Amino acid sequence: MRRAHSMPFGAEIGPEGVRFALWAPTAKSVALVLDGKEHPLEDQGEGWRRLTVPGLRAGARYGYRIDGDLVVPDPASRFQPEDVSGLSAVVDPAAFPWTDGSWAGRPFEEAVIYECHVGTATPEGTYAALGDKLEALRDLGVTAVELLPLADFKGTRNWGYDGVLPYAPDSAYGTPDDLRRLVDRAHALGLMVFLDVVYNHFGPAGNYLHAYAKTFFTERHQTPWGAGINFDGKTSGQVVRDYFVHNSLYWLDEFHIDGLRFDAVHAILDDSEKHFLAELAERIRAAHPDRPIHLMLENEANQARWLERDGTGQPVLHSAQWADDTHHGWHILLTGEDSGYYESFSDKPAAHLARGLAEGFAYQGEPFKTLDNHPRGEASGHLPPSAFVTFLQNHDQVGNRALGERLSHLAEPEKLALARAGLLLSPQIPMLWMGEEWSASTPFLFFVDFAPDEELNKAVRDGRRREFKSFAAFADEEKAKTIPDPTAEATFRRSILDWAERELSPHREVLADTTALLHLRQREVVPLTKTAWQGGAYALPRPDVVDVTWSFAGGTLRFVGVFGGDAYAPGPLPGRVIWRSPSVSQDENGSLVLPAWSGVFVKEVR
Repeated sequence: MRRAHSMPFGAEIGPEGVRFALWAPTAKSVALVLDGKEHPLEDQGEGWRRLTVPGLRAGARYGYRIDGDLVVPDPASRFQPEDVSGLSAVVDPAAFPWTDGSWAGRPFEEAVIYECHVGTATPEGTYAALGDKLEALRDLGVTAVELLPLADFKGTRNWGYDGVLPYAPDSAYGTPDDLRRLVDRAHALGLMVFLDVVYNHFGPAGNYLHAYAKTFFTERHQTPWGAGINFDGKTSGQVVRDYFVHNSLYWLDEFHIDGLRFDAVHAILDDSEKHFLAELAERIRAAHPDRPIHLMLENEANQARWLERDGTGQPVLHSAQWADDTHHGWHILLTGEDSGYYESFSDKPAAHLARGLAEGFAYQGEPFKTLDNHPRGEASGHLPPSAFVTFLQNHDQVGNRALGERLSHLAEPEKLALARAGLLLSPQIPMLWMGEEWSASTPFLFFVDFAPDEELNKAVRDGRRREFKSFAAFADEEKAKTIPDPTAEATFRRSILDWAERELSPHREVLADTTALLHLRQREVVPLTKTAWQGGAYALPRPDVVDVTWSFAGGTLRFVGVFGGDAYAPGPLPGRVIWRSPSVSQDENGSLVLPAWSGVFVKEVR
């Protein structure tokens, strides 16, 4: 049974008491503040300060006084009962009574991911309330729940991407044991649990590392959030790398998490001989050689190098990448939107979609307009479909819109029905954004809570409005005021799912369709994907028609979709039709005829 994760950071309960360890290379003095008393910590070399306190129990509160002044939380705190600036709590991770000893995980080919934000997935916004929804997700056909980042953030509400204490699951959702209980329940239902983690930046409020570990950051690398994290520093780099590697291992060990999604890894800047992404995956794989751990990347650079397979078809480093290219093709076809980052896909969206479905990346080294025509991407056609997580929407694609509209607010139902089948029956790993399964009416807006720091709140509000000034709909000042205030509690409240909608039309019908497609996927598609990958191919018989074939040792799967124009007759389709749009008909010879916005999936078994 996996228990506590041993690491050089933080407060760790052992046979001799609780060992406290802080890396503070730029602090002149450090004192442990423990239950109201202070204990000076001597520098033990290379910036480390350590002290073991005998007889201490879980629940004790502590912090560190830096240079006789500021008291800061533990950067490796396991829990912050009073938010990011409060004292840290000693936690005994071995005390939780796990019941998942027989859980062996699931192959990644079986993954159907449900991405959700704990705070808005239910009216209560807690781990416990989300646990009550797991059975419904299992019945839907979901096999993995992916939680947006849980790292402790300032305030009571946040997307999670402003976390500053990566080891402390935020108290707004419950206690660490409440999170363990959620994972334990998921495993009992056969569900995997994935967690989104952020290793490219810290949030703008509550990060105290600059006060005692300035070398954690470096001006040599600049990111959208300021100075880069120092992954390649001569004296600090390995400590920084260890901090994040142990964070991954901590979630896997102490919370039995089944997989991790690494946010925006293109912003992890590292000039080391071995990039941090390689070391991270290698150390995780070495620590869990016999356990299925699924590692997913968000990477705008489309670097296939991180996704390579070994001779048995297993990932050498990372398991998969979010397939943004495929999403962009779908989105343009469904909505007609072609501004911003969609511009690089707007010239031939069906072609980009087809290549993304067949080969993973639409851009595999071609000039990319958004990057001033610099090449983007690497060859990916040799990788199996399970190396790519595909989606029609996610927290970014919805929440980064000014009004937080879901795709069901932007596209006609018949178009969305075709895209839904295209997503859920294609052999890549499909991901649903919470509420997508019933076309939820609630938006998902951008929200934060930095109170009482009104100056930072104002900066966020103003920045949000500036971000959309280039869009005609929000160009003038009055129109910009219609953008919801991200710091207002009402904005957060509007984003909470209404589960009662599932029982009402038209949501009930969408839910039934999603359920049927996922059950069909399990019966017809997953068995193919578990056989050896042989390659993908695509054709465009017309600019508005895609024809994609995926070949496996066990057979082939073919998708023909028509995205506009006149009806299209694909000719003979060897194999068995496993799904077709209701509008598809047959001519006098029995051949299928596909009108606009219809499609068909055909399976041929070898």
